Amino acid sequence: MGRVTVRRKTTRLAGEHRSERVDTLAVEEPLELRVGGESLQVTMRTPGDDFDLATGFLLAEGVITKPRDIVSMRYCAGVDGNGEQTYNLLDIVLAADLPAPPKSAKRNTTVTSACGVCGKDSLEDVRTKAAWSVAEDDTAISAEVLASLPGRLRKAQKIFDRTGGLHAAGLFTSDGELLTAKEDVGRHNAVDKVLGQALREGLVPLRGNVLAVSGRASFELVQKAVMAGVPALAAVSAPSSLAADLAEESGLTLAGFVREDTMNLYARPDRIVDARRHRPRTR
Repeated sequence: MGRVTVRRKTTRLAGEHRSERVDTLAVEEPLELRVGGESLQVTMRTPGDDFDLATGFLLAEGVITKPRDIVSMRYCAGVDGNGEQTYNLLDIVLAADLPAPPKSAKRNTTVTSACGVCGKDSLEDVRTKAAWSVAEDDTAISAEVLASLPGRLRKAQKIFDRTGGLHAAGLFTSDGELLTAKEDVGRHNAVDKVLGQALREGLVPLRGNVLAVSGRASFELVQKAVMAGVPALAAVSAPSSLAADLAEESGLTLAGFVREDTMNLYARPDRIVDARRHRPRTR
């Protein structure tokens, strides 16, 4: 597997003082996903958990819904200038009874670490039909537990501690138990890695769970949560207007600016309860 971090010489300026030091940077490298030998997308990611990333991406695009939908995954041959395996090309074979990935799943450009839906032909292509309805999930989540998730996720960010340059996503139970956490230079990749692991372990649909992300809640993150059957998404920063619209349409609880004892609820606030009074919080 490729390196997750690299060491690089840097010059540090602090006022009039200049010093030389070695800094640790998060690795960003391309990963091409091929299905049946045909290129599906190229994404910029932090190496590691690539099989989970690919699985989560296919789940979010509506290509697969269960572990057996993937027959095999393997790295294709590819070496760098030093003759070392690059692990940057992943070939996936789907079950014979599955249709080919839809046009909406194919990216027309390289997906950067900042964009999860680049290259989509239209907004309608993103609105993939979900296999499960999150609106029907009657999970109740304590406001106290929800507010604690960003802090719990932060404690799981081991690579961020060394680089300060990665996003994170974590999957929690409604009681606040961390099931898994992933880091990546792309927030959408971190989410794909989390949801991909869950599918590979047979946990999808993720009813009764909460997805927490370290940054903002964009449209593609809400889409990924809905496609995996997650009823609630908590973000440290703000959601976009389109993210809030999709959450409202889908019946997903969307919380933004989740900090200690405060948060904004943009959709389905009824799931968030005051544990002390055992009744739903009002807006």
